[in-house]
Amino acid sequence: MYFVWESLGTSAEGEMSSTERGSGTSPDVVLGRFVTSLAPRLANGIVVAVFCAIGLVSFISVLAAGYGSGQVMMGLGYLIVLLGLQLGYFSWPGVRLRPSVCYPALLTQAGLVYLPMLQFSDSWIGLPGLLAGSILLTLRPSVAVPVFVVIVTSMGVLGALYGRGLIANVHLVVSAVITGLVVYGLTRLAGLVGELYSAREELARLAVAEERLRFARDLHDLLGPNLSAITLKSEISIKALAEQPETSKREMEEVLEISRKALNDTRSVASAYSSLSLEDECRSARSILTAAEVDVRVERDGNAFSGPVDAVLATVLREGVANVLRHSKAEVCEISVQTVDGNACVDIVNDGLPRSRVDSASEGTGNGIDNLSHRVGALGGTLTAGAEHDDWYRLRVTVPLTRTS
Repeated sequence: MYFVWESLGTSAEGEMSSTERGSGTSPDVVLGRFVTSLAPRLANGIVVAVFCAIGLVSFISVLAAGYGSGQVMMGLGYLIVLLGLQLGYFSWPGVRLRPSVCYPALLTQAGLVYLPMLQFSDSWIGLPGLLAGSILLTLRPSVAVPVFVVIVTSMGVLGALYGRGLIANVHLVVSAVITGLVVYGLTRLAGLVGELYSAREELARLAVAEERLRFARDLHDLLGPNLSAITLKSEISIKALAEQPETSKREMEEVLEISRKALNDTRSVASAYSSLSLEDECRSARSILTAAEVDVRVERDGNAFSGPVDAVLATVLREGVANVLRHSKAEVCEISVQTVDGNACVDIVNDGLPRSRVDSASEGTGNGIDNLSHRVGALGGTLTAGAEHDDWYRLRVTVPLTRTS
């Protein structure tokens, strides 16, 4: 949090950086940022204004008492040091009040509050409230409260020594209590405002990080399988070009279709909207696996799912099929989409898992699996992935329909 005299001179124009002015950022957004950042500065400005006003009252009392210019200048010097200590240490935003520093600072402040009374008598009597507030800020409550009481009581004692009446002494004590509580309350309030502003900034940074993570997951989950399919079909097309031109043509047409789909997926990532369809992914999985000479069996019970569930299951199916092609030498792949006990379930089972990958597959690790787990978990579902008997691998996802309906 910026301290007030470092930031009050910063204008609204200064807040709008050249990047914001030139990047097309909405003026309302820029204004909102400026207003939000103004809060801690305004809080610190109020603290400075109130504390300076307290010092000004005492300085006016010294002037009104008719002291000479030399003594007046000394009084002004005392006040500057006293306010500098208060604003520069005890009420400084975010300062760590360490005993090795705060105890000498309290003694110095006590000296500046009480010793000048020997020179200015009761013209200086309005300042012990600053010391009372600093005591509340620095010491633990079990010590601070008794010391606070002693300080405000001393006001009445000093008033009696200077010949003030009962009503005037009560006024002095009440004034000291109010000043001490104002010092403590405003300092704490300004600190809380700064902490709130920092928390808002941190939340904004976390939101940006989460959006970047979502973008990375979407790129991996949406574009990765498409690029794998394009690579596979291009290889098939090249092999069939000489002897089976019709097959090669058909494969290249599918490459073109997948490329267009990848382009649409890229646009959907940029707009934070995914139009994946489980039905389309089932057809695409059958086509891709058949082209890779995998015996594919797709079983569906015909039930339709809500938008979020359908999109997540479609993503799971796409990533699962891509993993079959990337990480196995599958000859058989079985895909099942069913509704079981109020849950949408997707099972992808394939053979051909290399022995070298059985152990790692049992752990179900990898960016793709982690991304899918995050997506499924957001809907309250579960994902399990791992090797089964022999060289078979199973990816299973279960998503509750009641939570997302």
